[in-house]
Amino acid sequence: MSTPAPIRVWESHFRLYRTIWRSNVMGAFVQPFLYLLGMGLGVGALVDRGSGSAELLDGLTYFQFLAPALIATSAMMVTSAEAMWPVLGGFKWQSGYHAAAATPLSPGEIATGVGLWHATKALIAGSGVAVALVFFDGTRSPGLPLAVLFGGLTGVAFSSAITAWTATRDEDRSFPTINRFVITPLFLFGGAFYPIDQLPEWLQWVAKATPLWHGVELTRNAVNEQLEWDSTAVHVGYLSLFVVLGWLSARRSFAKRLGR
Repeated sequence: MSTPAPIRVWESHFRLYRTIWRSNVMGAFVQPFLYLLGMGLGVGALVDRGSGSAELLDGLTYFQFLAPALIATSAMMVTSAEAMWPVLGGFKWQSGYHAAAATPLSPGEIATGVGLWHATKALIAGSGVAVALVFFDGTRSPGLPLAVLFGGLTGVAFSSAITAWTATRDEDRSFPTINRFVITPLFLFGGAFYPIDQLPEWLQWVAKATPLWHGVELTRNAVNEQLEWDSTAVHVGYLSLFVVLGWLSARRSFAKRLGR
């Protein structure tokens, strides 16, 4: 009972995860590794042959440009999914959150514990990509651990807001829409695959307003050892703002739902 309440909620998720961790951790490494071979090396070889590619990518090869960004995109996709069906299941199908609320745990503590678990999943996803990057000379960098932390922050920036939304839902019909019209477009247009200055100006501003672009910039600069204090502070501050606002919204949504 001396363990902080949110940690006890986190531990309940971790105990369940221990039964499936081998396949999950292996998938977190194998899928990015295969993706890097196909896109980073395969498509990258074609891009690097183009005239002006080095100038367009700030002196990086396409592999060095793309690969670190996958730390942020993987964290976004994993935590977004984690904040949808599993969270709704905790309210509707398994009623685990209602059971937890029947104990001395408060709704706010439950929401915080769920957020801690999402942060853990984001770090696992980012670590899988980072381990894959160690196998390639261009991305075997001392900045990888920092990039994983930045990826975790990016993932929680998404999951906290989506968790708040999920806590207000009784059905999962909006989840495919979120994936189709938010997560997938961000994956494609958030700066992971090409510099966003190749997009129309209005779309550049849209990309910069989303958390993913800031996460991609942080992970890419960390791995390629191009971090600058001022830009790093702006990116981290922007992501942190999303995390705090999402967390506060999630606490309020949990309190409303569990107080019924």
